[in-house]
Amino acid sequence: MPRSPFEATAYVASVDLVDVGRLASEGVRCVLLDRDNTCVPRDAKVAPPQVLDWLGRVREAGMATCVVSNNFHSAEVERSARELGCEVVHHAMKPLPFAVHAALRKVGVPAEQAVLVGDQVFTDVVAGNLAGVRTVLVRPQSTQDLWYTQLLRVAERVVLGDRRFRGE
Repeated sequence: MPRSPFEATAYVASVDLVDVGRLASEGVRCVLLDRDNTCVPRDAKVAPPQVLDWLGRVREAGMATCVVSNNFHSAEVERSARELGCEVVHHAMKPLPFAVHAALRKVGVPAEQAVLVGDQVFTDVVAGNLAGVRTVLVRPQSTQDLWYTQLLRVAERVVLGDRRFRGE
């Protein structure tokens, strides 16, 4: 597990570059996913084809999937989850770990067999670490962010320093 709540287990350039075979070999049975800027670009309404293809490989490997989103637009998040073929927990209030625990209960997988993939250190990585799941930080799909996320991105740059992301 990471040494700091701000440290991800792995750093990968984009969600579709997360190695499904490696996850399976490490005993992962559930992939929890952030929605905005991880699966669906902030400036778009649908996931890119490479994300859908990757999720197909995740399901072929027998892993459960669940979107865990802070987005308060429930209908939009639920539509995306259906498109992605995932269970969903919205209004997650990450970095609090409660929604991650709820997602794990929903899919029936213990924390030690799950990974949370997201694009933000101070929400996704911290929530996953607090919940006891592995975490993968990916680069955001879009540079468009909410105003408060833009502020957090400044602090993220300090925390990440010159961290290398696999696939860059």
